[in-house]
Amino acid sequence: MDIKRCGSRPSVTPSSAYFTGSVRQDPIIEAPAPSQVRAVNVTFEPGARTAWHTHPLGQTLVVTAGSGLAQSWDGPIQVISAGDVVWFAPGEKHWHGASPTTAMTHLAIQEALEGKTADWLEPVSDAQYSAKV
Repeated sequence: MDIKRCGSRPSVTPSSAYFTGSVRQDPIIEAPAPSQVRAVNVTFEPGARTAWHTHPLGQTLVVTAGSGLAQSWDGPIQVISAGDVVWFAPGEKHWHGASPTTAMTHLAIQEALEGKTADWLEPVSDAQYSAKV
């Protein structure tokens, strides 16, 4: 058994190369081998979002607070809210983040493939983010 006590791991501000706006990550789990599961709680302030990216083994988001947006490449922007669960298939190019006016927190769960959980691509432009929902 390994218990991570509340407050024992610091919050992280992720790289601006992968996120736009104010974002905070709080680690949940990075299980030791042979497990490959990784999970992080991510809080996006209004207007904050990820860059376009993919996951080699897919990703599940569990929205725990607020309201946000998610989009797959060439698909419409979708509104996501607390209680929603979103699945992105392996290799599916997508982004997610807060709405323009409301913060959003989600639990992001993914598995690592050869130590890698994501392939980061180009930033989501303001025009892409502001497209009609």
